This record gives sequence, C-alpha cells and structure tokens, in this order.
Amino acid sequence: MTFTQRIAIFTSDGGVFVNEDHIVKQRVQKQFSKAAQEYVVSEIHSKEDDLIRLVEWLSPQPHWTVLDVATGAGHTAKALSPHVNTVVAVDLTKTMLETARTFLRDGGCKNVEYVLADAESLPFLDATFDAVTCRIAAHHFPHPETFIQETVRVLKPGGSFLFIDNIAPADEKLADFMNTFERLRDPSHVRCLSMSEWESWMTPAGLVIQNSQTRHKQYLFPKWVRRMAQSEQQINVVENYILSAALHVQGYFGVTVLGGHVQSLHVDEWMTLCKKTER
Repeated sequence: MTFTQRIAIFTSDGGVFVNEDHIVKQRVQKQFSKAAQEYVVSEIHSKEDDLIRLVEWLSPQPHWTVLDVATGAGHTAKALSPHVNTVVAVDLTKTMLETARTFLRDGGCKNVEYVLADAESLPFLDATFDAVTCRIAAHHFPHPETFIQETVRVLKPGGSFLFIDNIAPADEKLADFMNTFERLRDPSHVRCLSMSEWESWMTPAGLVIQNSQTRHKQYLFPKWVRRMAQSEQQINVVENYILSAALHVQGYFGVTVLGGHVQSLHVDEWMTLCKKTER
C-alpha cells in the first residue's frame, strides 16, 4: 500500500482497515508545515559542525548527483551544493520543500532540484545517485528499514550513504523515556532507534560502514520545546514528564534544572558513512 492510497479501506467482511502509515505521514506534514521557517533558523539544524564533517567524510566530487532525503530546510543540500554537479532535495512536506527552495535560492544554490517525495517510496530509478544523505529526519519514518532498502536501491554500486540521526540508548527503559518525551513535544515523532537496530538493517541491505561517530547533542529546553509544541499546556506536559523522571534517568540525558524549570538536556546523535557494495 502506498502513501497516496486511502486512509480507510473497507474489507470484504465489512470491516474497516485504517492505514496507520498514512495517518503518521499526514501528522508529519501538518507539524512541519507549521514549523518550516523555524527549521531554517534552528541552530541545531543550521550551524552544527556536523555539516562540515559531512562534507569531509563524503569527499564529494564535481560530477556527482546527490540525493538529500527529507531535506527539511535544506541545510545539508546547501552544504553539498558547491561541491557536486546536482543535488536533488526531497521532502514529504510541500511547505517544507518550498521553504527550502527559497532558502537555498537566496543562498545562491543554483544546482538544486526539488522533488516532493516519500523517503520510503523514492520516485527514482535504480542506481541513479552517487551519494545519498539523510540528516536528523529518520525518527519520523514509520518504516525505517524500508527507507534503508530504498536508499540502497537508488544508490549506484560503490555509492556513499551519509546518515545522521538521534539514537536511542540500548537500555529499553531509557529508550522509552526518550521516545516518550519526544512524542509529547512533537506528535509526528515516530521512534528514535538504537545504533544496533540501524546496523541490523544496513548490513543485510548491502551497506558497509566506513566511518562512525556518536556525540552528545545538547538542547536548550525553551527553544527546543517551543519549535514543535503547539501550546503552553503541551510545553508544561513535556517539562513535567522530564522533571518526574528518576535522578539516574535525568542524569543520563544531562537534564539541568533551575528554579524548578528544565534548562537543558542532551541526546545521543549518530553519524555514519556507508558504502554500497559493488555487487
């Protein structure tokens, strides 16, 4: 079943099947349509040094055609644009993609193409791209394993895949806590996965990890929570949930509190460079 099919489908026995994936993706479109401009100016997305490392790790070549999946505001596409022949920026949300186009054109990027597309059903032929990137987006994908398969499909043999996303702790209770506060803040959040979960899909799909790095990424709570929260009540729910956690849980996520209010916290982020096997 593709994203474009109906949400509710009547079955032969008179029941109704609800396409949960469609609902999730509609939720993503709604959230990011509202927050598109916020992502242009978000320091986490626009000024992180991982954009510099991303280019260094990829070593992009002037003849390359690169696909940037779930481009968001277009920061990855902008970083790669001066180094390659063409960047194809795709996103599920039309408003987000239009925002990226304005941002990139204003920034002088003339070799970027824009395609409205689902990361789990990419509208490109096999072996089309020299590299694929996806940065801080995959936790919104209902079927990340399908995204990995699609990435490998559209990559040329020997092509590069540069992936960055927040990752969940290996400990199940800590992972649940993380994904809960993320969903409370942003209803379009699906799940942050552990590094081992990602690797369990990458290797069988034909990707070989060349480089890998994790780091703590700090959130300044007031800015972070307001970027996606829709009301003061929702902000209070997120904050109270974090404050109610056991001290060792708060300690794992580096929660700082001043005057009874959360000031900051951190999550783990994983950056990895993979190569598609030459089979």
